[in-house]
Amino acid sequence: MDGCEGEMSHVAPTRRPFRVMDTRSSDAIEVLQLAKTYPGGVTAVKGIDFTVAAGEVFGLLGPNGAGKSTTVGMLTTTVRPTAGRAWVAGCDVVSDPIGVRRRSAVVFQEPVVDRPLTGRHNLTVHARLWRLSRDHVDRRVADVVSAFGLGKIVDRPVETYSGGERRRLEIARALLSEPEVLFLDEPTVGLDPRMRHELLDLIAGLRARSAMTIVLTTHYLDEAEELCDRVAIVHEGQVVALDTPAALLARVGREMVEVRVDDDPDHALRALRAGGVATDGAFVIGATIHLPVNGRSARDVTAALPDAGLATSRVTTRPPTLDDVYLQLTGSSLAA
Repeated sequence: MDGCEGEMSHVAPTRRPFRVMDTRSSDAIEVLQLAKTYPGGVTAVKGIDFTVAAGEVFGLLGPNGAGKSTTVGMLTTTVRPTAGRAWVAGCDVVSDPIGVRRRSAVVFQEPVVDRPLTGRHNLTVHARLWRLSRDHVDRRVADVVSAFGLGKIVDRPVETYSGGERRRLEIARALLSEPEVLFLDEPTVGLDPRMRHELLDLIAGLRARSAMTIVLTTHYLDEAEELCDRVAIVHEGQVVALDTPAALLARVGREMVEVRVDDDPDHALRALRAGGVATDGAFVIGATIHLPVNGRSARDVTAALPDAGLATSRVTTRPPTLDDVYLQLTGSSLAA
């Protein structure tokens, strides 16, 4: 059965352009005022809006507890929204969850593979659950084993895998159904630095091999900058900024000057603004004033500090990061 409505077909799913509902756009994902309040009154997501274009790598960036995983849960139909609407590959996440699941795949934070089974057995079972024919199962398993470099370990029990190897298997498993949209929820969490970078390189290679849409949640700045076409910054269940990584970084200028003061930092910031040293984008975290440099050099900013009459214990300069954008918008750090 074509389209989003109806029960799951008994034939092997094939990769094809999705049929969009008459009133929807051609975006791979559309989210309108999506919200989730859990029993007890805990609101995890507060009426968010965004779209993801077909073939885009889209990031949800924020610390733990920001609402990223709940958003992915709603978009993958494992969490029922309290309010709002969302469509994935043209299918409504509430009224047509089967359609959403036929066209998407998800790799959750927690492992879902069976550790006593071999990697190949895990892949084969998953492919058969999708009702792929035996010939198609063998071909698809061979394809993902090759693409993800699993050949040397695929016939070993998963319990013998490293964390990075298990993550590669989980992503390979998700791709067996050839989804139009892939959700990766904190894919590198818990991995050592080398494994993280290997996995990031593998994820980056996915877009070179297909036109698949990827939604990535992360609290790692480098992942968002390296992988994502656009990033939605999420804070306390709300999207507080959405743009390309370059445009978000442009908010804080080419350089950042950090000034640690001995006196009241809020009073010091007011003095710097009165003297024209600090712009409206400057902010205070603890005893440190963060001064974005726009339209002038960091040297000019630091040279102007003594004129403000401040007692400083440290002055440093560095390139800006997405954490500075998050700090500027929310007053807290992504690492918090």
